Amino acid sequence: MDFVSIVRVALRALTRNKMRSILTMLGIIIGVGAVIAMVGVGQGANEQMQAQIAAMGSNLLIVQSGSRQAGVVRTGFGATKTLVPGDEAAILAQVPVVKEVAAGTGTHQQVISDNNNWGTNIQGTEPTYFDIRNWNFDLGTSFTEQDVSENNNVAVLGATPLLNLFPDGSSPIGKTIRIKNLPFTVVGTLQPKGQSGMGQDQDDNVYIPYTTLQKKLSGQNWLSNLSVSAISKESTDTASQQITNLLHTRHRIRPGQPNDFAVNNLSDVADVASAASSIMTILLGSIASVSLLVGGIGIMNIMLVSVTERTREIGIRMAVGATESDVKRQFIIEALVLASIGGVIGILFGLVTSWLISAIAKWAVDVSIISIVGAALFSAAIGIFFGYYPAKKAANLDPIEALRFE
Repeated sequence: MDFVSIVRVALRALTRNKMRSILTMLGIIIGVGAVIAMVGVGQGANEQMQAQIAAMGSNLLIVQSGSRQAGVVRTGFGATKTLVPGDEAAILAQVPVVKEVAAGTGTHQQVISDNNNWGTNIQGTEPTYFDIRNWNFDLGTSFTEQDVSENNNVAVLGATPLLNLFPDGSSPIGKTIRIKNLPFTVVGTLQPKGQSGMGQDQDDNVYIPYTTLQKKLSGQNWLSNLSVSAISKESTDTASQQITNLLHTRHRIRPGQPNDFAVNNLSDVADVASAASSIMTILLGSIASVSLLVGGIGIMNIMLVSVTERTREIGIRMAVGATESDVKRQFIIEALVLASIGGVIGILFGLVTSWLISAIAKWAVDVSIISIVGAALFSAAIGIFFGYYPAKKAANLDPIEALRFE
């Protein structure tokens, strides 16, 4: 008997008890659908996390001023005053894998526009900062290097202060805001980025030239941080090591002494987040796969019942020339057909479930072709694996005893 004929026989056998076949397939349907949906949730969470990290900057490293120790008290990062503009120039000149650097310092001030005011972070930086952070402008442009060198009173607004200082939706470009009683001209507004992976509002900032902040607002001559963009993601580790060595020399830090700075590599953060998300995806997929195993046990149970019910039929087939191999193949194919039909319906169920999760829960869900194909192949393998024992039992029946079976 050829394969097509065996499939026809299998379908006829399964349609004799439609409800039983449907209930048997239900375990496979739920299992395949659950695997696709859960793996999609895990992959979506990973992509969303990676997108949030990528939004923080291109191949980004953050050089922070370090901690300071007074007696037994350690102040934490940001307390030293040794990170200076000269360090920025040295990194650009002496670290070949660095593409751009932007100085950074900050303070918190009340910003006033006509009758509106908003307490926000005032970030002193340079025009290259917006390129490093991959941050596009909604209106206007960035301030210029000339503004930095001349300590000009110009400002770029994030989306949060823009909404609170200009609630009527009017364009702020060219208008004056006041920071610590000093007038600043708004030259640009940034497109919103939303919350960072740490839950911080990335849009709640006003950006001005760092020299203006140092000389007119804070009075400090040191920097809080440097935003550094490496030429590629692969070169961030090299850049981190070379920057560390350079600052050791510039800050005269001897071996064994604590650093007065810290170099944070966001590529490492992305790798850690990706690894954690991958583990979560595997965990979700594994939990969902349990229902597939339950469905496979259901197939084996029904196939054993089918063997008992069709014992006389098996005897007749053997009597007219069917071999043990033919009988075994017939029952394995019946189990495979059950699992395959359930797998196809399960794929549709998984796609619908993924869409509902995304639409109702507003979670990021990414259903890949690999997860669909993997779930389908797994369901087919389940059918073959759990169908083998009933098929073997059917093939081992004594034809004479089978013919006598009532």
